[in-house]
Amino acid sequence: MKLGIISGYSPATMSIPMDLIHEAERLGFSSVWTAEAWGSDAVSPAAWILAQTEKINVGTAIMQMPGRSPAMTAMTAMTLYALSGGRFILGLGPSGPQVVEGWHGVAYGKPLTRTKEYISIIRKILERKERLEHEGFHYQIPFRGEGSSGLGKPLKSILHGDPALQIYTASISPNGMECAGEVSDGVFPVWMNPERYDVFEESLERGFSKAGGGKSLDDFDIAPFCTVIMGDDLEACRMPVKHNMALYIGGMGARDKNFYNDYAKRLGYEEAAKTIQDLFLAGKKGDAAAAVPDALVDDVALVGPEDRIRDRLQAWKEAGKKKHVGSLLAGTGDAKALRVLAEELL
Repeated sequence: MKLGIISGYSPATMSIPMDLIHEAERLGFSSVWTAEAWGSDAVSPAAWILAQTEKINVGTAIMQMPGRSPAMTAMTAMTLYALSGGRFILGLGPSGPQVVEGWHGVAYGKPLTRTKEYISIIRKILERKERLEHEGFHYQIPFRGEGSSGLGKPLKSILHGDPALQIYTASISPNGMECAGEVSDGVFPVWMNPERYDVFEESLERGFSKAGGGKSLDDFDIAPFCTVIMGDDLEACRMPVKHNMALYIGGMGARDKNFYNDYAKRLGYEEAAKTIQDLFLAGKKGDAAAAVPDALVDDVALVGPEDRIRDRLQAWKEAGKKKHVGSLLAGTGDAKALRVLAEELL
């Protein structure tokens, strides 16, 4: 199993944990991942990190597709990949309608259709087999719609890209997982119980079948985010995870359209998911966090004393042997926790 570290996006004051990233690189971690919401972007920190490291891969988890044209994203990815000697990984996601329409000011559209079109366009640009043309629901290249000059013409990238550049997508829904299996090289589940690959298996297999060419877990990376909080007070370690999960399960989406709530139900926590959402939407955020079951936190995160974390890592190690997890992407600010992960999994 490969190990990665989540750098994430910055709060109100811009910061990048370079000391932690350098320690991860020294320990043999394979990757570090940046992110974006509606503040710091994912690309600038990725470039910053690539410039200050030598071996570790740097990826975006994720770049918001509706905020950039596919060609602009391809240009950015090719540039970072070339400058870093092939250490850049392109991670994409549709984001959500609140951000896409409320921040970027564009229509959310059809996220899975957008994902397929977006990646198809990027791969055409990387391959340079022919001039770029695309006719789809979201993208028309060259553009000939309302307001066009009529002067657009198909172009081929001046910079020669490398088709080996890997493209990951973020997903947890069954349809999203199927899409990831079909068109991407890996997928980021926001959380994952390493013993519950069955939650994804059928959807991924459908996607692999659509992709053809014998695609399988042998050439596809399931790379879940995993919060790691080490400490002697188990409940204190669980609480930040509970607050985060309450936000997603309870408030990331409307009552009848919340992918995270649906995912918690598929993981076996149907009653808890309903309770968390009811409390969160009623404004009782503390109660919503308290309603997140200890067992759910323990399923998807690594929390508590060192020995307890080492014991739980055995399930992750077993999942790695089965290729049910290809990369564990750790969310932690603790260098000691990184060392424990490296000792157990590398």
